[in-house]
Amino acid sequence: MTIAAIREKLHNYINEADDEKIINILHIIEDQKTPASHWSDDKEFVAELDERVRRYEEGIDPTYTLEESKALLSKFKEEYYKSR
Repeated sequence: MTIAAIREKLHNYINEADDEKIINILHIIEDQKTPASHWSDDKEFVAELDERVRRYEEGIDPTYTLEESKALLSKFKEEYYKSR
């Protein structure tokens, strides 16, 4: 079914539906809407990212290469299975 056919079918359904069904359809549609916002509009989120960058640049928080991360995970996994 094409989008045009679906639109036509929905228009017909809405035109013929009783008030209760119209209200229910509206609630369903509104529940599906997502707010149109961009991450850069969230001041708290941007401040958190800025703080993380600052801590990284100042050497406060440790960073790991991919190889180091894999080695740490292997070590933790090995220790976990030994303790069981």
